[in-house]
Amino acid sequence: MAKVIEVLGRDIEEAKRNALRQLEMPESRVLFEILEEPSKGFLGLIGNKGAKIRASVKELLPSEKAQTFLKDVFAAMQMDVSISRKETEFGCLFEMSSNQDMGIMIGKHGQTLDALQYLTNMAANKGADSNREHIILDVEDYRNRREDTLKHLAWRIADKVRNSRRKMTLEPMNRHERKIIHMALQDEADIITYSDGEEPHRRIIVDIKKNR
Repeated sequence: MAKVIEVLGRDIEEAKRNALRQLEMPESRVLFEILEEPSKGFLGLIGNKGAKIRASVKELLPSEKAQTFLKDVFAAMQMDVSISRKETEFGCLFEMSSNQDMGIMIGKHGQTLDALQYLTNMAANKGADSNREHIILDVEDYRNRREDTLKHLAWRIADKVRNSRRKMTLEPMNRHERKIIHMALQDEADIITYSDGEEPHRRIIVDIKKNR
């Protein structure tokens, strides 16, 4: 729930300044409602009345929370990272780049990036009953490069299965990467793919269709 306070001041501007000090927020994050206008008393001397306002902190959108979370993570790691944001059909995409080595943020087969994406989604949608957003993280176009790698892997494995007439089991992959493999081979008339095992060790098996 948004924090709300009522604040006094000699005039509206002073009341706003007092509110911002108490909330420890920039003005862009606060909504103001004037409850009482300042007024002068009798002869401008007796019974002068100050201003009274209500100040409430604006709720951040999930994408704004995500960006704040990522900035805090990189600040803690002492990494200078540029973050750009854009809306896609799959969710809000954050593209990250740096003059420093970003390999540490990707990890083996993107495992570190996936873990950071999971934590970012948790932080972005915490306490949100509605207006939840799916946050996608990418580092220097890693997602597209990984997708191309997986497609070529799928085609190579399919050829090996055809030649050997024996099924092959791939290494464990997350749901998104398994979907890329399935989609890459879905139009192969003689090849079938299916998943086996439990997360996070679920694997894709590529086989000759008639074997199934």
